[in-house]
Amino acid sequence: MAPAHPAPRHPAPRRDVTAWRPLVPGVTEVFHAHFTEYAYPMHVHEAWTLLIVDDGAVRYDLDRHEHGTPGDTVSLLPPHVPHNGEPATPGGFRKRVVYLDGTHLGDDLIGPAVDTPDLRDPLLRRRVGQLHTALVRPGEELEAESRLTLIGERLTTLLRPRKATGTRRDPALARRLRELLDERVVEGLSLEEAAGLVQAHPAHLVRAFSGAYGIAPHQYLTSRRVDRARRLLLADRRPAEVAALTGFHDQAHLTRHFRKLVGVTPGRYARKTPVR
Repeated sequence: MAPAHPAPRHPAPRRDVTAWRPLVPGVTEVFHAHFTEYAYPMHVHEAWTLLIVDDGAVRYDLDRHEHGTPGDTVSLLPPHVPHNGEPATPGGFRKRVVYLDGTHLGDDLIGPAVDTPDLRDPLLRRRVGQLHTALVRPGEELEAESRLTLIGERLTTLLRPRKATGTRRDPALARRLRELLDERVVEGLSLEEAAGLVQAHPAHLVRAFSGAYGIAPHQYLTSRRVDRARRLLLADRRPAEVAALTGFHDQAHLTRHFRKLVGVTPGRYARKTPVR
């Protein structure tokens, strides 16, 4: 009698999840997941669901209509509208989700989002990816907030198209924001706080500043902090101490931006004698 062959072994279903709540106004949760076989039953969320899929695809039902999420789309699911979800490809899917309150998206967008939840827009897809990059890095809250306000503006434009009017320059507003950033290089400030202080919409504030100075507010603040860090390092202060004195989250946060702007790490920057 021939020996019995063991049944082929199938990989166990994969369910890898990371979730956290960042210190970014408007964001109630960030959710990164890799599922191979898991299927969501019908459910609702209190918040808006902003979803991108990095690998594989998801199929889901929203308001009794079937939808899908290939990798080049951004899906926006409105609050309180039932939906489900399951893998649409054999290997499952990897997704990144941001759950948003009503700060950046109004209730008037719920109807359009139900009708067109999957948006194929390269600019929006790139911005959402940049937002997630900022969200996973402690200390980049101002960048995340700035990117999120432009995402909200883009979503509104796509779901409620309006005639283009061009970008209105506002040098006085840009100068006021620069003064606020200069006053708070170390402690920093959120975009929401800045918008309240200067009485401007956050998206207009970001655009006015970038248009006037050719740099985003978070990039300006980071470069000011790096400049201050250079002076302290040349005064023989240790990198960990310098990070705390210049507003960076920690030494790793300082090192990442210092290397990007100066070309070397803080530890290699200050030398007792010049290198010939």
